[in-house]
Amino acid sequence: MSTCIVYYSKHHENTKKVLDAIKAVDSDVVLIDSTQKREADLHGYDRIGFASGIYYSKFAEQILNFAKINLPPQKDVFYIATSGNPLKRYFDSIAEIAEDKQCNELGRFQCKGFDTFGPFKLVGGIQKGHPTEDEITDAVEFYKSL
Repeated sequence: MSTCIVYYSKHHENTKKVLDAIKAVDSDVVLIDSTQKREADLHGYDRIGFASGIYYSKFAEQILNFAKINLPPQKDVFYIATSGNPLKRYFDSIAEIAEDKQCNELGRFQCKGFDTFGPFKLVGGIQKGHPTEDEITDAVEFYKSL
């Protein structure tokens, strides 16, 4: 089953750490950095993942724009997020785009990530040391279960 994961991981590489662990157990997974590619043909993939840190309570704008432009209709999709304060509603922004394209959601994974965005910078950040090895292992197990 061919899988690609489109991601945005900028400030502390929290999301990239999770994806690197997934790539280590499935070398066939294709990682697409949304800061390097704004368009890609995703039709040939059986499963498409979207992964991002959370910015202003939603996935990064680069991921949302990428999905709006490139996500083919009726694909199997899944989501991975890292956040200083993980909440379920953070997936709403990306899930809405996939729903509009009649995609089938396979699952969602979220873990804590070191966060110095905005006001958190003033206090040295929150969730230092995250994602932990256990959280990364959980992400790999999530991926394997898809």
